[in-house]
Amino acid sequence: MSRLGIALLWLLWRLLPAPVLARLGEGLGALLYILVASRRRVVETNLRMSFPELDAAARQRLAKAHFRAVGRASLLETIAWWGSRAEVEKLVHIEGLEHYEALIGKPLILLAPHFIGLNLGGVRLSLLPPTLVSMYSPIKNPNLDRLMLHARTRFGGSELISRHDGIKPVLRAIKKGLPFYYLPDMDFGAKDAVFVPFFGVPAATITGLARLAKATGAAVLPCITRWQDNGYITRFYPAWTDFPGTDVSTDTRRMNAFIEDRIRERPEQYFWLHRRFKTRPAGEASLYD
Repeated sequence: MSRLGIALLWLLWRLLPAPVLARLGEGLGALLYILVASRRRVVETNLRMSFPELDAAARQRLAKAHFRAVGRASLLETIAWWGSRAEVEKLVHIEGLEHYEALIGKPLILLAPHFIGLNLGGVRLSLLPPTLVSMYSPIKNPNLDRLMLHARTRFGGSELISRHDGIKPVLRAIKKGLPFYYLPDMDFGAKDAVFVPFFGVPAATITGLARLAKATGAAVLPCITRWQDNGYITRFYPAWTDFPGTDVSTDTRRMNAFIEDRIRERPEQYFWLHRRFKTRPAGEASLYD
């Protein structure tokens, strides 16, 4: 993203109220669906693999809704970049806070799957005590990288750990009682992963959730941010019981099954732009060629 593009986004944030930004973003997403064929094909492949029960027309409607949701989130994220604390709180509401408050000060992992409101939810949670910890990978675009870092740390309630520093700082933070905002549901390759079903398709899924919970004694508290009506809701679900179990593959399948159930509630809001089935079992051809 160029400096001119950032300046244009700043101007839109400055001039337009959030509801107008949301509608404008949806229009932008609809345009991107038409113009960006490579990303459209990724989304269509993911939806075909995940929802074989839908016909082609239904999947196309879902893909279009997904692009509108991505566009909306992209423009509303300017509020996380430049808006006030009050504006962030107005845009992102919290439900199920009692589940979170019951575990404050104890080892805690917040399972935060890649729904489109993920970044806004993280910024909103940085307004709560105690300090929120998450891992960070630099973005290739330096201008966007600076904006994302600024958004996630600007209110002072967030600590970012570089992936280059490894897992030890994360373990120390969890054991200190700092909640770890964890995003383990993407395809990060075969390393430290197992193939478990995701919508019935074998998907390379990292086993970090179970391993971290076992190493630290942390509770796992699902935390999902989704658009509803005229704003985002970050919802805490009850902490999981009997996790981790005795088998890491079973634990990882449990995570995927939970995410699947949440996706089926609002399927257009999961991050289908990611090549979720990129890594294939030995001998299987790529699904995205």
